Amino acid sequence: MPVMTEPKLISGNSNRPLAKAIARRMSMHRGMSVSLLDARVERFNDQEIFVEVYENVRGEDMYVIQPTSNPANDNLMELLVITDALRRSSASRITAVIPYFGYARQDRRAKARTPISAKLVANLLTEAGVDRVLTLDLHAAQIQGFFDIPVDNLYAAPVFALDVQHHFKGRMNDLMVVSPDVGGVARARELATRIGAPLAIVDKRREKAGEVAEMKVIGDVSGKACIIVDDICDTAGTLCKAAQVLTDNGATEVHAYITHGVLSGPAVERVAKSVMKSLVITDSIQPTEAVKNAPNIRIVPTAPMFTQAILNIWNGTSVSSLFETDTLLPIYEGLYQTS
Repeated sequence: MPVMTEPKLISGNSNRPLAKAIARRMSMHRGMSVSLLDARVERFNDQEIFVEVYENVRGEDMYVIQPTSNPANDNLMELLVITDALRRSSASRITAVIPYFGYARQDRRAKARTPISAKLVANLLTEAGVDRVLTLDLHAAQIQGFFDIPVDNLYAAPVFALDVQHHFKGRMNDLMVVSPDVGGVARARELATRIGAPLAIVDKRREKAGEVAEMKVIGDVSGKACIIVDDICDTAGTLCKAAQVLTDNGATEVHAYITHGVLSGPAVERVAKSVMKSLVITDSIQPTEAVKNAPNIRIVPTAPMFTQAILNIWNGTSVSSLFETDTLLPIYEGLYQTS
């Protein structure tokens, strides 16, 4: 049955620049003006969140764009309240577009008497009325199984591959992809396979969260331009130390491709003072002024990919087609030239 209604976008306050970028690109694709739904998402004096939607959404296919980044609790609550408002207003389907899925690092019980908060968040979203989730580079892929509704997990690797092929043109044979820990090998191998580069691993022994006691490089990185690949950069302590260890082991230069630039606390200062020539992140989390002004931090847009994913969901076509670099190249027209 053909879809009769247009996709409708609504955004919380978490990353409105990304939401507006998605709306602009959708306008290009649809050949008509697409704007964010007219609504207010604000707080009472006691910080309770209030949402009022000014447009009719009865029977509409709704897409709520809201990363649950810092402040995670406020942004998550905004997403839940917006969803409830749309559900009570008779929206036909509600898709939560969560470019950065907060609480994803709490995906298992690593110690006794600890929560699995990622599962709790999945339950909250489902109970609020979300029918489908669209996200990017979940910290743990098994989180998709925490939901009893469809979850589309996009990957940054195809976009990063385009970026690498563009910025390292003529130097591809000198590259070495590096996983900053054993747990991230699959993610690093994905990019290494796409760009035809070898893979190395930095083995780290962590005494406690946020501190790394010892690092050792597995693989020969001497004479190589190393690309560290990971999904989250928080305080950047581990990342900067890994870059230094790679340099000490003979790497000619070190770059990093990280999907979600949380970059909290001293992260930006650490990156600026580190041996890394560049840190490439996506705009899944709204960058601060410090991040945008950092000399060695570069931001890759995700709006083209999310726009296409939303249109594919709306049309009932394949979202997994966006896992391929060849599919994304025309979507990112003008930004990358790989030939």
